[in-house]
Amino acid sequence: MATLSRTDLEHVAFLARLALTSEELGLLEGQLNHILEQYRVLSELDTGSIPPTAQVIEVENILRDDVARPSLTPDEALAGAPERQDDYFVVPVVVEGAD
Repeated sequence: MATLSRTDLEHVAFLARLALTSEELGLLEGQLNHILEQYRVLSELDTGSIPPTAQVIEVENILRDDVARPSLTPDEALAGAPERQDDYFVVPVVVEGAD
């Protein structure tokens, strides 16, 4: 697997409009090449028997239970409506040809 050269990093920094110092480029060069080396090690693993997944940890629902509670009456809900008809809001027609 290829490694990133100092020239590669300077080019990417230029494209990303990052003004990196020589020390920052040196630090990033070491860190990014370490990441690429770890990826190379992982790529040697036999994963043929492992099914593809999009989630590596169990996903759980973090939403609260839906509990029915008292709500507004139609008059309370429509109190600020500019126009209403019975228990409904009246809105302008937004589909052409629908009258």
